[in-house]
Amino acid sequence: MDKKLMELGFIWRDDTPDFYIINSCAVTGKAEREVRQHIYQTRKKFPHTKIVVTGCAATNWIKNKTAIRDVNILIPNTQKSTLPDMIQQLSLPSYQRGNTGISYHDKFLDCGRLMVKIQDGCDRFCSYCIVPLLRGKPHSRLTHDIVKEIKQYDDQVVEVILTAINTECFGKDTGETLIQLIDAILKKTSIPFISFGSIHPWSITDDFLSYYQSIMPTGRFIPFFHIPIQSGSNTILKLMNRGYTKEEMLEKLQKIKKINPDAFIGTDIIVGFPGETEKEFKETYNFLKSAPIDKIHVFRYSERPGTPAKKFPNEPTPAEKRERSRLLIEIEKNNNIR
Repeated sequence: MDKKLMELGFIWRDDTPDFYIINSCAVTGKAEREVRQHIYQTRKKFPHTKIVVTGCAATNWIKNKTAIRDVNILIPNTQKSTLPDMIQQLSLPSYQRGNTGISYHDKFLDCGRLMVKIQDGCDRFCSYCIVPLLRGKPHSRLTHDIVKEIKQYDDQVVEVILTAINTECFGKDTGETLIQLIDAILKKTSIPFISFGSIHPWSITDDFLSYYQSIMPTGRFIPFFHIPIQSGSNTILKLMNRGYTKEEMLEKLQKIKKINPDAFIGTDIIVGFPGETEKEFKETYNFLKSAPIDKIHVFRYSERPGTPAKKFPNEPTPAEKRERSRLLIEIEKNNNIR
């Protein structure tokens, strides 16, 4: 959006902007509340600025016909790519000049990394997640187009980071695979390194592990695996509708470490999910103590209206969530995990 707007002749201003764009999240009820707070704070700071909100919270509000104060324009995910053109049509005459020839400086390239989105949407329907309802069915970019984009930056960056809503869904609608994509990038571009922001549990198949073993000696595939497992209790994993067991995940993690002992593995864990008693929490605690995981991101469960989990009984108290979160964070400290 930054790039397109600047190509259209807009400039960045920290004071009295004509438009203020918020790309919103709605993965939890807490995230959506934070978006509302940010809108309020922005309106208070810039009383005459047009506030434009897009992303998942905006999509959810449009879908449910929710009235949101202080917002001038709501744009759903399906129309996000047209946002710059829509703003140009609504803007002051001085901006309606088309391409001004201004060179665009990508702030994300300053660190030598290029982030490339390869896929959107999800069909997993985890019981706590509303993302499939807001992002829609999985849709992937073609490998050819992704490689073409990356090649434009061959001499500008040292690493390309592939991002997706769910890596497992890549290629389902195009007949391609994640392995084919990685292989094409490694063979057809000269970017020194390739990595993933997150790679989801369902993507860690035997075929993927075999492929990783074959390319590991090249050193171009960065051995960083952020795998959001969410729980180490089979009871909770089933309630979450995750589709795997802790035993299956432990085996996959051990295989990664066997292939490359220096691989760095991170994960996300939700504590306080409805139905999580001390027994289930202890199972997660023991799983994390035994699994070859180097980094743990701990999240306290926050109900998301519109999901099955919203109706699940026996949600732990806030005090229980805080204590369980503390105990999991202690695992990292005790193991000197960075």
